[in-house]
Amino acid sequence: MSQQPSLFEQPGEPKRSKPAPGEVRPSWDSPLLQAPVLPTDIRLGTSSWFFPGWRGLIYEGVHPQTALSKKGLAAYAQIPLLRTVSLDRTFYAPITTVEYARYAMQTPDHFSFVVKAPALVCDAVIRGEDGHGKVPNPHFLDPGIAAREFVVPCLEGLGAKAGPLVFQVSPLPRSLVEEAPMLIERLEAFFAALPPQLGKQEPLYALELRNAELLTPRLMRMLRDQGVRYCVGLHDRMPEVERQETALSVLDGEAPGDLVVRWNLHRGFLYQAAKQRYEPFDKLVDEDPETRRILARMAAKAFKAGRKVWITANNKAEGSAPLSLLKLAEEVANNLH
Repeated sequence: MSQQPSLFEQPGEPKRSKPAPGEVRPSWDSPLLQAPVLPTDIRLGTSSWFFPGWRGLIYEGVHPQTALSKKGLAAYAQIPLLRTVSLDRTFYAPITTVEYARYAMQTPDHFSFVVKAPALVCDAVIRGEDGHGKVPNPHFLDPGIAAREFVVPCLEGLGAKAGPLVFQVSPLPRSLVEEAPMLIERLEAFFAALPPQLGKQEPLYALELRNAELLTPRLMRMLRDQGVRYCVGLHDRMPEVERQETALSVLDGEAPGDLVVRWNLHRGFLYQAAKQRYEPFDKLVDEDPETRRILARMAAKAFKAGRKVWITANNKAEGSAPLSLLKLAEEVANNLH
């Protein structure tokens, strides 16, 4: 891997060409290049990739967010540590097969996307600009719409690079939470009706929650029966990672299944407060070594059982997702030895 030339370049050393206007290049001086090399089936990545504050961590030079959104993924995917990314924009609105294919073309063969299903089918209410629910969502847990607007275009566009398809159920109205058994039945019918296969592809579906009351043995048994993974979602609304690890053991028994983790938010914070505290996301501010330790143990255990691992980190977990992953990779490597 080429290194940044020194100011006192020796004669005969190759000189780096200047980037073309608007070109986004990876940073070859990044501390992420010091990360241990993990097995291919342990994939670490961030939630989205278009943060200008990642200059020197992932990107060379200064680029506006719009440029990174359009052109940054190819540079991001050249950093060896980063083998996945959480494609979050799909939560806000469905995207087309062509758009998925465009993302896939920017990444190497080993890359795999964690893709969020649209709120169109994951949110029980239609929300206003303030984020509060206004009216019930008639498309909530509609498998026909989920297949047409999400599953099929995602699998057709990403192909073999489609990793977990995560249905993150937004915070539910109290009335639905109080009828948890009925809601679990709805979830069961929903997953049972999703396409089990598209061509040669067998999608990996995962469920992420925002209501801790639903994290029950009954839900885990349903997911096991439907072949759906529980996505460990680390968020202030959900229990600590230890309790979610225990819930996974109900789903898996003695043999771990594929591990899907989204490390979303530092405990005790709301998203907006964390954003204001951590921007521009270029350093670790509130480190969480205990969570890293547990996630590393879970990743190593799943890998040793022959399973695949996807862990994505948000800037709002510790302050800088790339640096969180660097430390997590070191922990995972220690657990594999």
